[in-house]
Amino acid sequence: MRGPACPPPRHRTVNAALEAAAAGDAAMTFVDLAERETVLPFSEIHARARRAAAALAARGVAAGDRVAIVLPTSPAFLDAYFGTLLAGAVPVPLYPPLRLGRLPEYHVATAAMMTAVGARLVVADSRTRALLGRTVELARPPLGCVRADQLGDGDPSELRTEARPDDLALIQFSSGSTADPKPVALSHANVMAQLAALAALLPPEEDTPQMGVSWLPLYHDMGLIGCLLVAVYVPGPLVLIPPENFLARPSLWLRAIARHRATVSVAPNFGYEVAAKRVKDEELAGCDLSSWRLALCGAEPVSLAALERFARRFAPVGFDRRGLRPVYGLAEAALAVTFTPPDRGPTALGVDPIRLAAAGEAVAGPRSIVSVGTPVPGAEVQVRGADGRELPERRVGGIFVRGGFVMTGYFGLPGATASVLANGFLDTGDLGFVAGGELYVCARAKDLIVIRGANHAPQEFEECLAGIAGVRAGCAVALGFVPDGEDGEHLLVLAERARNAARDNGTAERIRRAVLEHTGIRPHTVRLLEPGTLPRTSSGKMRRSEALRRFLAGELTPPRAVGPVRLAAEAARSALAFARARLGRGR
Repeated sequence: MRGPACPPPRHRTVNAALEAAAAGDAAMTFVDLAERETVLPFSEIHARARRAAAALAARGVAAGDRVAIVLPTSPAFLDAYFGTLLAGAVPVPLYPPLRLGRLPEYHVATAAMMTAVGARLVVADSRTRALLGRTVELARPPLGCVRADQLGDGDPSELRTEARPDDLALIQFSSGSTADPKPVALSHANVMAQLAALAALLPPEEDTPQMGVSWLPLYHDMGLIGCLLVAVYVPGPLVLIPPENFLARPSLWLRAIARHRATVSVAPNFGYEVAAKRVKDEELAGCDLSSWRLALCGAEPVSLAALERFARRFAPVGFDRRGLRPVYGLAEAALAVTFTPPDRGPTALGVDPIRLAAAGEAVAGPRSIVSVGTPVPGAEVQVRGADGRELPERRVGGIFVRGGFVMTGYFGLPGATASVLANGFLDTGDLGFVAGGELYVCARAKDLIVIRGANHAPQEFEECLAGIAGVRAGCAVALGFVPDGEDGEHLLVLAERARNAARDNGTAERIRRAVLEHTGIRPHTVRLLEPGTLPRTSSGKMRRSEALRRFLAGELTPPRAVGPVRLAAEAARSALAFARARLGRGR
């Protein structure tokens, strides 16, 4: 399958796009937890970025250096990200330490990412920096860790760096849902190709740019490229809500859409489910969602049931189901690979899960798989068999994609790059099939559960758990494992207990019955866990392979409670770690 021709990019680099946006009157709006708004015109964003770039250069950041950005959604993130680019360096956005009960894991994982890219400097705000000491001590960036508010004093008249299309514009880490996160290197040309495709798919309405609202984290490709950089490229207005504020008060998202008459907003399945479940009627009093015509859904397997619940829940305040548009993409392709057609809403194909698992054939049956549409402009998508040949429709195979937005490679990992890139095509690691000229994604190849010779997607079992009393919604994984004394893989289900749910044996038995009823397979083992126990990626997706490793090693433990005393102790340990890191650099 091929998408339509992609229009030539309007700019050669992100730097040029920002400079062009600064000449217009569009702006970014930041919304806090109390719905107070801070407006930054692109002209001011550009000026602040130039000052930050000069400050970074004065601190020793040179062209090509990697700068780790550990910041929440804020004007400071824009300063650091665009400032790094204007200094000729490479921004590497990393997630802040938000799960305080998992800080030891965070330090090890984040230091490993900083080390993998050879970060020369870390940029954080004062609150984040207070907890980053151990990370910095482990990673030892040569230029240390600087607060973002220290980047506003540079003299931009000293800037002399020009970016080229083949320079790196971003290193973003893959989600790490099936393996350790890998550093995805994207050039300015890659990013511009993706932005040109997205702009073609999101045309202006009556010559007015789309109005966007996003709560997605800026360290993730959907938030950074799909929202922030699209707004710079168009240029157009964008409202940004920190993800932690959305989680604390989901109505902020819908209220901002109504208040700003937004036309486009994107979220994973999880976001639509949270909103449908937790937003109260009184919080939307007087709100009108009829302007929201592009409600994109991606980043994880799309659940038709979840989207339908969202559409029914908010239809009374003007939401139109036809605006829901499932999409598919991945970090290695910059972001988007396929989009569903506009104005029809989500559609699904009912397939026989037994034939799908045993023979890789999509024939009519009861399991629904949602279409993620057709290739975006400039993309080519193939579904291939094990022999590398393209498969006919309704046959499951590996998904391969080619286009100008496909990464240059994994930074510093030529072997890993060669394993997924060949002849311009990227092996996505996903499995799917084509039907009616549209793509349907089944599972990650590494997540497959092989039971009695049949390949089962974990979602086939996980979807059975929706609505079971005592199970935390969306917090369960299905895995294949070989129990002691057994031959072949058996089904393991790890599910987090709903908060305040009774600790009884009834929940595990309800899980077994539900899975058996829907799939014909009875789980060998069901383990109920405390909330927050299952490992997640930085974007909130379950890390199935890591969950299995911890289960087998006896290391599945819930996060520790964090109160004021422990938080103060962590800050003190962080300060000591910073001191040790400084001494280490001084030697």
